[in-house]
Amino acid sequence: MRIIGGKYKGRQFNPGKTFKARPTTDFAKESLFNILTNKIDFEAISVLDLFAGTGSISYEFLSRGTTHLTIVELNFKHIQFIKSVLKELGEVATVYRADVFKYLQGEKTKYDLIFADPPYDHPRFAEIPGKILDRNILTDEGMLIVEHSKMYDFSKIPGFLELRKYGNVHFSFFTNLH
Repeated sequence: MRIIGGKYKGRQFNPGKTFKARPTTDFAKESLFNILTNKIDFEAISVLDLFAGTGSISYEFLSRGTTHLTIVELNFKHIQFIKSVLKELGEVATVYRADVFKYLQGEKTKYDLIFADPPYDHPRFAEIPGKILDRNILTDEGMLIVEHSKMYDFSKIPGFLELRKYGNVHFSFFTNLH
């Protein structure tokens, strides 16, 4: 896994062969961050990374100057890896080991950008955009991005903006409903 842009561009981290997360492909990450570069000021936003896995997306935000980052991941080994990379980079983020659905029930902080990349076989995958949007934790101009496979079509969910496809990786973009 490598960081594809920003001040840490080219840095590589190896989570190991036993790691269960599926990191976003470099092609999809690069395409996503090209879109975001034209829409947001990374240094001025707060980001929530749900189902963080390897932390790959979080490191891209940090590499581009995001200083208000919250990371949520359930797997203990993944959390250990994320914390070790943050330490190696000398970066600070708020990291929670938690089930995302339980975490969302108590979350009151508002974020400018929420990124969710659940396991594609998560039994509650289809609920995720609605659960996040219903919590009203996006700022007025906030954006939710959900990474998913072609099996899901979120275009009928209120707040849906657009779908971007990069190989087998799909990103659905949503706006704040409230």
